Amino acid sequence: MHIKVNGINYHVNVTGEGEPLLLLHGFTGSLQTWSPFINDWGHSFKLILIDMIGHGKTDHPEDVDRYSMENAVRDLKEILHILNITKAHLLGYSMGGRVALSFSILYPEYVLSLILESSSPGLELEEERLARIDSDNQLAKRIIQGGIHEFVDYWEKIPLFFTQEQRLTDARKQAIRQERLGNSSQGLANSLRGMGTGVQPSWWDQLAHFQKPVLILAGEDDQKFCLIGKKMHRLFPNSKILIIKDAGHAIHVEQPEFFGKIVKNYLTLF
Repeated sequence: MHIKVNGINYHVNVTGEGEPLLLLHGFTGSLQTWSPFINDWGHSFKLILIDMIGHGKTDHPEDVDRYSMENAVRDLKEILHILNITKAHLLGYSMGGRVALSFSILYPEYVLSLILESSSPGLELEEERLARIDSDNQLAKRIIQGGIHEFVDYWEKIPLFFTQEQRLTDARKQAIRQERLGNSSQGLANSLRGMGTGVQPSWWDQLAHFQKPVLILAGEDDQKFCLIGKKMHRLFPNSKILIIKDAGHAIHVEQPEFFGKIVKNYLTLF
C-alpha cells in the first residue's frame, strides 16, 4: 500500500502479528531486502516494511532538502502514527541503520529496542564530514550523468561488497542487482546529497544518553564497521555487540539463516 506523508507517497507493507518491528533497508535497496525473513519473523512480530524516500516505489522528489535525515525520520514517525503504532522495535541496515539510530535519538519514546546492522552514528570530525559530502556529491553526479545501469555496474563492484562475490550464488547476486535497478537515478542521487553520512547529524555525543536496548551487528570481514560497532558499544549504556564470522557488510545477505535467528532471539527477550 501507499501512505502519503508530508507530501510524499511512501510504499509500505505491513504483515504479521505481534509487537511492531520497523525494518529499514540500505542505500540502493528497498523493502524487498527483508523478503527472506518475512515468513519467520511475521509469526512473532508485526512487520512494517518501508521503501525509504528516493528508493523503491516511494516517491523521489527533486527537492534535496526533502531527503534530510530530520525529514526522513519525521516521515517515519508520521507513518507509525497513521498505522496507530505508538512503540516499535527498529532494525536498520547500513543507511537504514543510520536512519533507525537518528529516529531513536530524536523520538526515543517510540522505541522498544534498536538493532543496528553495519551502521554508524555519522562522522565526528568536521574535515571528515566535508570530505564525505564532497565524495557523495561526486557520486550523485555520476548517478545522474551515467544513469542507473552504469551506477549499479559500478556499485556492485566496490570493495564493501567484495565478500559477496565469493559467498553468494549467481541467482542471489542477480536478485540484489534487480532490486538496485528498481531505483531511480534522481532518488539515489538525492538520497546521497540529502541524508548521506557526511551531511547527516553526528550522533556520537548522544549515544551515552540513549537508554533503550541496542544490538550492534557487524561482519568480521568488514573491519571498518567492526571498529565503529565496538566504539558505539562502549558508549551505549545498554548495548550488546556481535561480530559475525564469514560475513562482510551485508550480514543478512551473506549469513541469512544465522542473521534471522539472531534478530528473532534478541527481540523475543523483551
